Amino acid sequence: MPLSACHNPRVTQATHVFKLAGAEQRALRRRLDEGSFEFRRVPHAVFSARGEGVTATLYRSGKLVVQGGGSDGFLARFLPGEEVAASPREDAASVKIPEAGLVGSDECGKGDYFGPLVVAAVRLDPATAEAMAQGEVCDSKRLSDERALRLGAALRATVPWAVRRLDPPAYNAARERTGNVNVMLAELHAEAIGELAGEGMHVLVDRFASDESLVASRLAGRGLSIEQRPRAEANLAVAAASIIAREAFLIALGELSEEHGVDLRKGAGTPADLAGVEFARLHGVAALGEVAKLHFKNTGKVEGRLV
Repeated sequence: MPLSACHNPRVTQATHVFKLAGAEQRALRRRLDEGSFEFRRVPHAVFSARGEGVTATLYRSGKLVVQGGGSDGFLARFLPGEEVAASPREDAASVKIPEAGLVGSDECGKGDYFGPLVVAAVRLDPATAEAMAQGEVCDSKRLSDERALRLGAALRATVPWAVRRLDPPAYNAARERTGNVNVMLAELHAEAIGELAGEGMHVLVDRFASDESLVASRLAGRGLSIEQRPRAEANLAVAAASIIAREAFLIALGELSEEHGVDLRKGAGTPADLAGVEFARLHGVAALGEVAKLHFKNTGKVEGRLV
């Protein structure tokens, strides 16, 4: 099947406003509970959720205000069917693919209580990028799980790729060792990129930390041109990497759920808490480290619900 890109325009601070009926409000809250959002109280609002590049505030009047550079992806994932006006791209993340090729990398699972931390890298040449120019390859947060799984498999059959994955036991050990998830991410990004990138190639990383030396220092001496940008999924190589990373995460989460007989939920909201309680009752609290990232606040919430 041909692979192409859904290059939806993006701005650094886009704002969208919608009016939601009661049933739509409840459905939105259920979807957000499955994502990686932090909820806070705002005057005159039912809730305000922050995460995945946006702030979404639902007011008691039913008005929903979505702001942030990730608003297009948020709307595609959590408000399917809503019409969103295109707006001009103002960032420079849409780097062209040089003749020597470009390696892009992105991660998945950082905000999920259950499942692994995954980093994927993809190498694209101009011809392959041109063939992807008009369709489905975009930031994986804009895709349903089913589409991410389908596209991830198709991409792995089409482009050079590399994946590095820390399953929960290894993740918890690395977190204990480093004390810093960004250090762990830097190690994974550098390993995946190093498998694909040759001397003189350009590398584009979806920036996850203000300290860019975390990645750059681990790739020093390889003769690479390294660029780190927020919202780099606007570039095809990074978008493809984000899809492959999400595919790997979803497969791993499904395997863990099947192995332990519990539907381990995405995100770090209430559904994850409830799944953690179910898991702990079946396997014991001490076994949570087999499936979960123990430093998340969810661990304390699970323990509290068991008392």
